[in-house]
Amino acid sequence: MSSMIRYATLGSNDRLRAKAFYDQVLAPLGLKALHVDASFVGYGPASGDGPSQLYLCQPFNGEAASFGNGTMLALNAGTRAAVDEAYAAALAAGGQNEGAPGLRDYAPNFYAAYFRDLDGNKLALICTAQE
Repeated sequence: MSSMIRYATLGSNDRLRAKAFYDQVLAPLGLKALHVDASFVGYGPASGDGPSQLYLCQPFNGEAASFGNGTMLALNAGTRAAVDEAYAAALAAGGQNEGAPGLRDYAPNFYAAYFRDLDGNKLALICTAQE
């Protein structure tokens, strides 16, 4: 079965500041910066077994990056502990709380946390493994 989404891109007004933030937040999810150049930072599996799946960059049109109202990127976490750790890292790195870790009634075992990054993008951390 193939994944529906190949990669996601989040705009940032300060790519290096965003990289420092996401280095901390994505580590508990087993992701690291695999591609870093003057235009992009790309995150993928820390094992190196696969391409980058999340990119940070200045918008191509040269205008300021902004977040979309109602737009959210959800990232998979293998365990509830990984959700907790990544959420704590997000807040410690300057992110804003949008919903503390906990079970939600959206689906069985839907454990999630929500935060905004340094540019205001909203992200969710999701674990649906039974624990």
